[in-house]
Amino acid sequence: MKFLNRVKSQTPESVELEFILAGIGNRTLAIIIDYLIWSFTLFLLLIGWALLYSQVPWLQSKTYSTWLSAIQLLILFAVYIGYFILFETLWRGQTPGKRHVKIRVIRDDGRNVGIQQSILRALLRPIDDLFCLGILFIIFTPQEKRLGDWVAGTILIQEGQTVATQKISLSPAATDLANQLIETGRIAALTTDDFGTMRKYLYRYPALDPAAKIQVSDRLARQILAKIELADRPPSLDAHLTIEAVFLAYQQQFRG
Repeated sequence: MKFLNRVKSQTPESVELEFILAGIGNRTLAIIIDYLIWSFTLFLLLIGWALLYSQVPWLQSKTYSTWLSAIQLLILFAVYIGYFILFETLWRGQTPGKRHVKIRVIRDDGRNVGIQQSILRALLRPIDDLFCLGILFIIFTPQEKRLGDWVAGTILIQEGQTVATQKISLSPAATDLANQLIETGRIAALTTDDFGTMRKYLYRYPALDPAAKIQVSDRLARQILAKIELADRPPSLDAHLTIEAVFLAYQQQFRG
């Protein structure tokens, strides 16, 4: 497993997830299975179309030949695109082929894909397939994304290979202060980098020695409060508690 590529993402709940990417071999096997199922479905539709064509005389007229050809192409495209949209939406990022090889499509932040992501991936699949762009992107990009994945903001991972690091523990007092900061502070002025800095600090805080805890927390609290225009922190307000509260306030506002 050490030779497989891994990718990390953070959820809004401050849980860092590590995923093992699906890999070109698994993806190839999955798409072969899906194309076999899709081809069989298309074959059944063609048989149905042939029976209808033979039973309805006016369909054989040259007057309607252009329209019928257009309808056939439309049905072909709808089945091709709809197959992936339907299964990935209903099966939480899996098609029959993906389920067989135990891989799954998820968003870059670790959440399940929705219909929007499935549609974008499906619409760009013909380009990935016809011009072999998908294979090139998968091989030569660190996150093994094809063009449809880049546009949709998704990745393919191996199912059941997710590792979650420890969740940040926040003190109860931080909740009340966080609610006040949401009302009075400019939490929106913080960036995702600021949030990441606070998260790393809170992860590492228990392992710091007492002197480092005081120094680092005081400096970080000053920087964060300055950004949300609350630079005058009361002396009685603990720096670490301040960081916890701002972290929680940002988290709650992000969810909203």
